[in-house]
Amino acid sequence: MLTPTLNSLALRAALLLRARGETVALAEGSAGGLVSASLLSIAGASAYYLGGVVVYTAAAHRALIAGAVDIPPGMRGATEAFAQYIAQSAQIRLGATWGVGEAGAAGPPNPYGDPAGHVWLAVTGPVNATRHVLTGSDVRVDNMITFAEAALELFVDTLEQANA
Repeated sequence: MLTPTLNSLALRAALLLRARGETVALAEGSAGGLVSASLLSIAGASAYYLGGVVVYTAAAHRALIAGAVDIPPGMRGATEAFAQYIAQSAQIRLGATWGVGEAGAAGPPNPYGDPAGHVWLAVTGPVNATRHVLTGSDVRVDNMITFAEAALELFVDTLEQANA
C-alpha cells in the first residue's frame, strides 16, 4: 500500500534526519504501521528510524506505551492530546530526537463517536506540532493511506521548520 506520495515524503524525512544526525520513533493507531513502513522503505533507515508501535487497542497502549510519560486524567484515544501523548511516549521510550503519533478512526466510526476519516497527528521533539485531518470518507484503506501521508507531511513540515 505504499504510494508514490508516501515514498516521496519518507525520502524527504530521511534526508533531513540523516543530514542532522537525528532519529525518530513512531506510535501509530489507525494508519496501522504505514508511516513506519514508509520510513523503513528508504535504504539506510537504521541511521534514523529507532522503532515504532501500532497502539490500535487500549491493551496495546497499556503494554507498549503507557508509563513513559504521565497520562493526563480523563484522556481518551483519537484526540489531539492522545496523539501528542503517544508521540512523546514513543520518543522517550526509544530515546529518539523526534516522536510521531497518529490516532484516529479509519472506519467505521470509533467507540468514542468520532467519524470515519478523523485523525489527530502529532510530532514531538525540538519543535512540537499537531494537525487534525477529516477526510469525509468511510473507505478504511483510503483513510489509512491518507492518515499516513498526512503524518509524514506534518513530520517533514516540522523538520523543515526546525531547520529554518
